[in-house]
Amino acid sequence: MLANQERYQKSRGKCGSALVSPARLSLWLALTMGLVACAGAEKPVLPADGGIAAEQAPAAGSSVPQDSVLGGAVQVASLQGYVPPLHAAPSSDTIQIVPPPPARKFVVDAREAMQKKQWATLDRLVPAAKPDPQLGVYAEYWSLRRTLQDPTQPVANEAIGRFLQNNAGTYLADRLKGDWVVAAVRAGDYGLPAKLGPLVNMNSAENCSLIMAQHMTGQRVKALDAIDAFQPNSACWTMLDQLAESKVLARKDLERLLQATLETNKASNAQRMAAVLFDGAGMVQYAAIMKDPRKWLEGRKAPRTNAEVELTTIALSRLAYGDKRDQNAAYVEQHWSKVLPKDNMHWVWSQFGLVAALNVDLKAADWYRRSGNTRLTDYNHAWQVRAELRQPRVDWDWVAKAIRRMSSRQAAEPVWVYWYARALEAQGNKAAAIQYYQSIAAELNFYGQLAGEELGITPALPPAPAPVTRAELAEARANPGLQRAIALFDLGWRPEAVPEWNFALRGMSDRQLLAAAELARAEHIYDRVVNTSLQTKQEVDFSQRFIAPFEGRVTEKARQINLDPAWVYGLIRQESRFIMDARSRVGASGLMQLMPATARWVARKIGMKDFSPASVNDFDTNTVLGTNYLRMVLNDLSGSEVLATAGYNAGPGRPVQWRSKLAAPVEGAIFAETIPFTETRLYVKNVMSNATYYSMMFTGKPQSLKQRLGTIAPAPRKKVDLP
Repeated sequence: MLANQERYQKSRGKCGSALVSPARLSLWLALTMGLVACAGAEKPVLPADGGIAAEQAPAAGSSVPQDSVLGGAVQVASLQGYVPPLHAAPSSDTIQIVPPPPARKFVVDAREAMQKKQWATLDRLVPAAKPDPQLGVYAEYWSLRRTLQDPTQPVANEAIGRFLQNNAGTYLADRLKGDWVVAAVRAGDYGLPAKLGPLVNMNSAENCSLIMAQHMTGQRVKALDAIDAFQPNSACWTMLDQLAESKVLARKDLERLLQATLETNKASNAQRMAAVLFDGAGMVQYAAIMKDPRKWLEGRKAPRTNAEVELTTIALSRLAYGDKRDQNAAYVEQHWSKVLPKDNMHWVWSQFGLVAALNVDLKAADWYRRSGNTRLTDYNHAWQVRAELRQPRVDWDWVAKAIRRMSSRQAAEPVWVYWYARALEAQGNKAAAIQYYQSIAAELNFYGQLAGEELGITPALPPAPAPVTRAELAEARANPGLQRAIALFDLGWRPEAVPEWNFALRGMSDRQLLAAAELARAEHIYDRVVNTSLQTKQEVDFSQRFIAPFEGRVTEKARQINLDPAWVYGLIRQESRFIMDARSRVGASGLMQLMPATARWVARKIGMKDFSPASVNDFDTNTVLGTNYLRMVLNDLSGSEVLATAGYNAGPGRPVQWRSKLAAPVEGAIFAETIPFTETRLYVKNVMSNATYYSMMFTGKPQSLKQRLGTIAPAPRKKVDLP
């Protein structure tokens, strides 16, 4: 037995002086494996498209409510008698050190062989790794998965069938079944997916493969299902080609898909989509348009065929890009506004509005007004509203109309419910506005908080649930899926550990989820504490959802340079979820996600003499550098937490640019909602919401999100000397 001690969470199982292994793994290494255990360990990588926000909120344009960050509507309660501690102690006083079986070494070796594509070595290690009761199955999974993903290899059907039977109900069985579905459809075996049964967690490639199998076996497939499933991967392109050829997808469906792809400005995906719609001659014209749309349009006569209409529409829409947008808009108006069908011209003007809005150009609202009542993509509809919100005088009638034109699914997102209520209130329809505010006011997220304040509700935390009992914690600790996940975390294998943990949570009650979160706290896997607790529906534990680890040391660092500790905690929760060696795809690392160049620059500025790049993930180094940099950004951006939060994420020059294009002061909520970068927009809203909740927890007093957001006034663009 070992007395429980704080093991600041890193990716457990790392080697090297800069990444000190937790006590459990250190003892394990000494007992069983030596330094061999570190073979194949990797740093966690945060996704580039939103980082931690990816688990909280989807990107703009998604059909999922983008601000349903915390989930679980609860009754707003009084703060009296409930002030969660800065750091709640784990529910168990001791941690039982159980050395992993000797076969764990062979699992580690198998993963290394898999990563190096040493397939013969991997196959030899499968029997040696199998005795590991928790992770031995991984070696066999990697070996079998390879036969499914490599079209040159024969599929081990019998072995895969045995694996699925022997490991039924596990994460790996579900993944291998999904791989088998994709491989079978790729090979033309369209009957197998139905025999395998449903998948629990289905990715887009698997979904497209299932739709393809249904179509090829004579089942009716809906165009909308195929469109919703589509993502730019091999399986989905194959499905799209087949459904287009079979006329399941009409030409209008394909035109909308191409237009939606063009809006993302991803040239390779758009070209591949265009190839589904146009023949060879049409693709020659498409290539010319993408190279120089104005040149392609000059001297061209009115289009006659459907293909010519669509190509001309695309060419006109591409004129919205670049630095001649105003000049090109005048050209479109003079030469083409009465040539194309009305719906096509409406879409062209919506593209001028969209590109202008993404460049924080106030003319965006005027161009959007020319888009009529045309049904736009969710992404474009969102920017239609945002463009109006940035105006010096908001036309609330237009905001209300634009939101009513959204799909019912998009209009139900908290963000648009809130702004629709604001529009109704501005129109004098107070009673209807109250109903809309009330529909989201109990949601624990950015717009739920703002709606509550509009209703005059005193901001408060929900009542604390009953503490997790020892029996509930013991049940969580005995869960095989959670055991596997913890073993994977101990090795530092986050890419395997996180989905294994998440899969184990399916079907859990609120009490079981709270216990699983408490187990993660006891194991110091802080990101799983937060993300597990977020899934409860009725029993909401803020000491888990807004965990504040590190024994007040973050608070100490913040107060030393006069920063609000609640804001710093809110930022760290969003940046890294308290993973000390988290690393983004662009290279930021540590609790406060510092870029290497920024860390060096701040270290020089504050005179940190013992700084080295290897020490960036060290707790003290990272928090000292991160808080000092945040202080510098705050000072440079007029003391606005909204601007500084945006600058911390996107670079301090960005909010300076966005602020300079304002024509009049705007609410902090409007500035945050109209940030043109999806990741930064979600980041700012989440950090400011987090900070307000942390402040309530730390002070025990009501806190206003609206007051924290403040007002952002226009200011001339200036040179920014910060990295």
